[in-house]
Amino acid sequence: MRTRVAIGLGSNVGRRLARIEAARCDLAALLEDVRCSAVYESEPMYREAQPPFLNACCVGRTSLGARPLLEALQALERRAGRRRGGPRFGPRTLDLDLLLCGDLVIEEPDLRVPHPAMSERPFVLWPLAEIAGDWIHPVTGLTIERMAAALPRGKLRRHAASRERSRQ
Repeated sequence: MRTRVAIGLGSNVGRRLARIEAARCDLAALLEDVRCSAVYESEPMYREAQPPFLNACCVGRTSLGARPLLEALQALERRAGRRRGGPRFGPRTLDLDLLLCGDLVIEEPDLRVPHPAMSERPFVLWPLAEIAGDWIHPVTGLTIERMAAALPRGKLRRHAASRERSRQ
């Protein structure tokens, strides 16, 4: 059985767009029926003294369980040059977050699904609403679209590369 999953992508170090695009390709090889949002640029939310982020979301289906999928995402992060152990919410070459895994609710020290902070992050909810607005969050019972609408977009803006791609 294949489970529908949502992944958040982020980068604010080096060739941000190239890393997001490479991660999209990697996810297309890891998941089936992958759909990705536009790429958005946002100011850092928790630790402001760092470069702006590029963010996107992808949804797809997988036969992997939550833990093996998380491990595969972390392997992709390492391949992109991410090293764990820096400051929390600090700069990163690539960040891949498992946001949703079907309607599972998992509370383990190193694996929490749905992602515990997604409901406060416009840079997650707005891109995810583009491609999975009708998905019902298993804890809040709200659709992703409704959750996004409850958050101001703030300085979240569609990246120029996404605007160009959407015209083609």
